[in-house]
Amino acid sequence: MQTSFSLTPGTTIAIVGGGRLGRVLARSLRAAGLDVLGPLRRDQSMPNADIALLCVPDSAIPAVAFVARPHARLVGHVSGATPLDDVDFSLHPLQTFTGTETPEVFHGIGAAVAGRTDDARAVAEQLARALGARPFAVDDEHRASYHAAASFASNFVLTVLEAAEQLAVAAGIPEGDARELLAPLVGRTVENWTAAGAGSALTGPIARGDEATVARQRAAAGELDLQELFDALATATRAIAARPASVARTPEESTE
Repeated sequence: MQTSFSLTPGTTIAIVGGGRLGRVLARSLRAAGLDVLGPLRRDQSMPNADIALLCVPDSAIPAVAFVARPHARLVGHVSGATPLDDVDFSLHPLQTFTGTETPEVFHGIGAAVAGRTDDARAVAEQLARALGARPFAVDDEHRASYHAAASFASNFVLTVLEAAEQLAVAAGIPEGDARELLAPLVGRTVENWTAAGAGSALTGPIARGDEATVARQRAAAGELDLQELFDALATATRAIAARPASVARTPEESTE
């Protein structure tokens, strides 16, 4: 097995994969004082390095890890869903990236880490801290639940926001204004959820039991082929509304 080591300014890290996360990780680890090689394309020759960090599609991890293994003391990936069958550790920043961010994008965010050995997990934790992130453990058994949570918190939120934008435009709000007008509502909702959870933050017609308004909303969604999505969300929202909230809510507290 690999001998343990700690990150130092001379530690070499080969970033394999030049996608959104690979580019940001390369910049950020360099800014942390580490010696970064890449980001490298998957078809490039693999240089020798202390760590090979694979920022490639999940399906490509086994093949790329096989190529990297002879050239690195430790091999890790940044996938949130893929187990550790082919690598020594994983480091999954719990954030969405465009590829243009500055190194500060990692400061204060969570980073899921795991390792096949204590030493490997310790390296993943050190990498997270070098980036300014907060490491937390997620083992292989719980990866699917963890990654689904991330998808609900990011990918599926965008699906809902896209539907909201379509409905706003259908209501006559100029397309260029819809996101700008809806954004403060989205931001305050997230703030309230962060502070108190969904049950206490929930407002609106379902929380008030205003089924006539819900029915009108459903009809409007149906005109844009959004009725199935509306029904699924309304069912889930009714379940939240039925739970006791930690903070009392009255009908006057919201009119949206």
